[in-house]
Amino acid sequence: MSDYRKLRVWVSARELAKVAYRVASAMRGPGSVALRDQIVRASLSVPSNIVEGTAHKSPREVIRFLQYSISSASEVEGHIVLAADIGMISTKDLVVVTTLVEDVRMMLYGFIKKVNDDAQNSGS
Repeated sequence: MSDYRKLRVWVSARELAKVAYRVASAMRGPGSVALRDQIVRASLSVPSNIVEGTAHKSPREVIRFLQYSISSASEVEGHIVLAADIGMISTKDLVVVTTLVEDVRMMLYGFIKKVNDDAQNSGS
């Protein structure tokens, strides 16, 4: 697999992690620690699973880790929506993070399709 640092999806996932970390770090109030930790962990998992997946030679393994990234991105979205619902983050931050999540998820779906197509074309 190619160098993950050259992948646009990894660059975007890294941006998602940085923004989600910043938003979560600013959260205050009762129960914010647990929710903040969940947002940070899930957001860090998105680029981390891309890195781990691209380290594998097997298209099946690459795809498995990319799917983990999709799941983690969805988890970030769910937690961010909840944080906005209970007033821990602003609507502006909600929009910024959910837009990044949607973009990263779409890129991940496209990357999975490419890995699948390449595997089928190479006979793997």
